Amino acid sequence: MKNSLLNIIRGQFLISEDALKTWQFILFLSALAMFMISSAHRVDQKVHRIAALSNQVKQLKSQFVAGRMALMNAKMETKIISAMEQQGLFPSEVPPKKIIIAQNPPNE
Repeated sequence: MKNSLLNIIRGQFLISEDALKTWQFILFLSALAMFMISSAHRVDQKVHRIAALSNQVKQLKSQFVAGRMALMNAKMETKIISAMEQQGLFPSEVPPKKIIIAQNPPNE
């Protein structure tokens, strides 16, 4: 046991007769580790992109709500009346009358 532990510490398994299999396994593990690291980095980039897009969606929703509120305020009758008064137009004090047109006019 002591002898095999010393062989591992000295690196005898890298220069022994079966060293080719050992080197192939080491290269395979190295390639696998690099693949796992690159995959983890790609996943991390995607998570950051998703977070950024989520923030952008929140901002666009708040802009939409603000725009809709501004439009509703602009459509208010009092706002329209005050804007027209500045241009010299005033609301009528006489209420409108409904005009009814008969489909078949009476024969005269």
